[in-house]
Amino acid sequence: MKLRRLIDKILGTLVVVLMGVLVLDVLWQVISRYIVGHPSAFTDELAGFLLIWVGLLGAAYVTGQKQHLAIDLIPRKLSPEKRHKLDKLINILIALFAFFVLIIGGGNLTYLTFYLNQISSALQIPVGYVYLVLPLSGLFIMYYVIDDTIRDAVDRYTEELPQFEPEKQTE
Repeated sequence: MKLRRLIDKILGTLVVVLMGVLVLDVLWQVISRYIVGHPSAFTDELAGFLLIWVGLLGAAYVTGQKQHLAIDLIPRKLSPEKRHKLDKLINILIALFAFFVLIIGGGNLTYLTFYLNQISSALQIPVGYVYLVLPLSGLFIMYYVIDDTIRDAVDRYTEELPQFEPEKQTE
């Protein structure tokens, strides 16, 4: 429980800070282009990289908050038991996507760009640092899905336990 709150706080803060830097970067891009008359060389590339990080870390954050985009036409028409099964299926699909696409695929892409020493054109930084957000966000998403699955199983188990009330003492 404490770990989840810590991860929520770190991810939320990181996304806000990155978004703030993105806004300042784009603002400087506009100022340097239209007011100063000499467009900044790095702002366009930095904005793209920041957008990638904000998008993927933001997706991990909203997954943890259960605020991700969803169409709820089908779940509203299902019984609670079928809705629970649908939620389990959705969590499995999210976990599979996070594992195979973000962690495995993103990890391979990150490794390959570091191995090939691919450097960004304007910022002159290894592109592997940009792609590092893929496996990182995948790990966060996997954590949230596993944590939600465990919490749901515990909640369902405790609901099924018989409720005992202590006997009242008579005087």
